[in-house]
Amino acid sequence: MKKGIAILGSTGSIGIQALEVISDNNDLFDVEVLTANENSQLLIKQAKLHNPNSVVIVNENKYDEVYSALNPLNIKVYSGKNSLEQIIESEKIDVVLTAVVGYSGLIPTINAIKNGKKIALANKETLVVAGELITRLSLEYGAEIIPVDSEHSAIFQCLVGEEKNPIEKIILTASGGPFRGQTREELISITKEQALKHPNWSMGAKITIDSATLMNKGLEVIEAKWLFNLTKKQIDVVVHPQSIIHSAIQFEDGSIKAQLGLPDMKLPIQYALGFPYRIKNKFKRFNFLDFSKLTFEEPDLKTFKNLALAYKAMESGGNAPCILNAANEVAVNAFLKNEIAFLKMPDLIDNCLEKINFVKNPTLEDYIETDRQTRILAKTLI
Repeated sequence: MKKGIAILGSTGSIGIQALEVISDNNDLFDVEVLTANENSQLLIKQAKLHNPNSVVIVNENKYDEVYSALNPLNIKVYSGKNSLEQIIESEKIDVVLTAVVGYSGLIPTINAIKNGKKIALANKETLVVAGELITRLSLEYGAEIIPVDSEHSAIFQCLVGEEKNPIEKIILTASGGPFRGQTREELISITKEQALKHPNWSMGAKITIDSATLMNKGLEVIEAKWLFNLTKKQIDVVVHPQSIIHSAIQFEDGSIKAQLGLPDMKLPIQYALGFPYRIKNKFKRFNFLDFSKLTFEEPDLKTFKNLALAYKAMESGGNAPCILNAANEVAVNAFLKNEIAFLKMPDLIDNCLEKINFVKNPTLEDYIETDRQTRILAKTLI
């Protein structure tokens, strides 16, 4: 029986690659829902190709354009944030791939969990912002969360069959981004064009900038805490420029189990959609003889302060990670508009962590208000 798939954020990098995986396995998957924030043209093209039951264009000004193109094909068209949050309630949906960028993934993911859907989680910010709430809800509603991030997918894969063996620690690998090894002096005049050139991965603009600042790894540290029920001392970060070892687990007997492969996001996407089964594919295979040298380094926390800020927010708990995430989203958006310098982004984030009121045991309403207040403050600091 085919799985019904809803892709929240189908026009982004993860969404596009997910549709390629589905096209290669149309005997296993049906596209039920596609959503996009702004890119109406690509959404229309995708819908015509994959024939979903419904689509959502979040920008309400583009509803008429999408409706005119897809209504004759008997594809239901909705618009607005509320539609994005509600669309995943359909009984035909088995797996919700959350591939929207940033905080906007929080409420749709919560709604998917409350409807008992299996979550293929590519939106790490959901767990960063409200990890405690998401973890509790997933247990309450029996919603399984399968990580799509390459590092967390690696850890998840290594844990299969190890249910009775406690984790001593995990090792999250980081490529180091395009500026690995550079000093703060060398980074003073970095441009967005330079920061968008990732050495290994093909990703969207926001996550590529996060990779350059090491904030992406910081967000992944917080995500890992909630996915795998870990403490700060159980999460190591190691820079691995070749991006072949995607992450590893060390067990209590000292054994280390790692997942390896070429840097291709389609593999963790396929694994999450097909879980618990592995699906045969024609992806390029890794050959040890092509990589005679795999290297590892300690991350430079003095030059790339964002990773240290993420650890700090995780240790503080409460709404601190929510503050971190909101401030970072504002900072990255400003950097992409040439409104803030590369090295000023961590200062803005740190400033927000110091000034926004701390809430030790936040409710969903507290998270929403924290996000709102942080964005207002962050914009005044640019």
